[in-house]
Amino acid sequence: MTGGALQETSLHGWHLAHGARMAAFAGWEMPLHYGSALTEHAAVRQDAGLFDVSHMMVLDLEGPDARRLLRLALANDVARLDGRPGKALYTTLLQEDGGILDDLMVYALDGNRYRLVLNASQSAEDQVHLRHLAEVRGWEAGFRPRTDWGILACQGPGACARFSGLLGMPDLDVLPRFTGMAAGPGLFIARTGYTGEDGVEILGFSEKLLPLADALLSSGVQPAGLAARDSLRLEAGLKLYGQDMDSGDTPDRSALSATVDLNDPGREFLGRETVLWERQQGIAWKLVGLVLEEGIPRHGYPVLSACGELLGTVTSGLFSPSLRRGIALARVVAGYGPGARVQVSIRGQAHRAMVVNPPFWRNGQAQAFYPQEQGQ
Repeated sequence: MTGGALQETSLHGWHLAHGARMAAFAGWEMPLHYGSALTEHAAVRQDAGLFDVSHMMVLDLEGPDARRLLRLALANDVARLDGRPGKALYTTLLQEDGGILDDLMVYALDGNRYRLVLNASQSAEDQVHLRHLAEVRGWEAGFRPRTDWGILACQGPGACARFSGLLGMPDLDVLPRFTGMAAGPGLFIARTGYTGEDGVEILGFSEKLLPLADALLSSGVQPAGLAARDSLRLEAGLKLYGQDMDSGDTPDRSALSATVDLNDPGREFLGRETVLWERQQGIAWKLVGLVLEEGIPRHGYPVLSACGELLGTVTSGLFSPSLRRGIALARVVAGYGPGARVQVSIRGQAHRAMVVNPPFWRNGQAQAFYPQEQGQ
């Protein structure tokens, strides 16, 4: 979205009342932090934090050709959800040339119904694309954008226990990861997230989310904004659409090979030929993780070889509160694998870095570090 007034979630006033510093993001005014992004980051790593992610779009899809449409449009195969209501699938939505239109989550509901969660920046384009695919083929699929719904994300090792008590539900630990379930009329609970920690996402009628947010804060959950969400997701090695991939990138060039299912040779999904060609020929560029000895990398900074040759650019970068170092995702020429030494140019100064396989941090432990004793 460009130009015009920023959109506001149903919790906009709630954010202001709790001291949020607001910022523009994907056409929405969203909380950046509530005083300290570091405090919010630590709360999610140690206990629980609460995020308003209602800028994302919930789209329900149903009808006799809904499954057929998603098998064509998505790189991952929704046939894997057959007979598994509530099960979630992470996938990419591709163009004919294999470029990524969005990365998204799709849940199987009862019958021939699906629930998609789309990125805010791409939700309008995604819907146009999906409707067009159905229309040109004469397929019958009903689209229901849930503009009356919002999404809260309660994340952290203590998130499930706290949330279970509020709803009077059995311990959410019994709900498998990457699974969702109805929790009453107009409320859907999913055990997923974007932080590398355990937790739940609460999808439902906007008017139901405000009392839930109040109750979670009263139980000691820390409100958290976009800044902490970004540092948490990058530590977890999770990508951000528009930075780490876009329509000019393919899944294999974006460390998203797992979002592509080629098991059914008869499924002709959009982008399949490009994916197959790249896997036969090899990719020229790939997305890797970087850990710096010192310095803080940022989006767009050049990545150089030890000899100063340009290898690529940082797509996402920041100071990792958990590792106490600069970390980044970067798209570089293929051939630089884990352990390779490179440099990141920060304001014209070269800083040593090591290539790693993300995640950088998972389940309370560092997964990647810079071995100083070997970095001389």
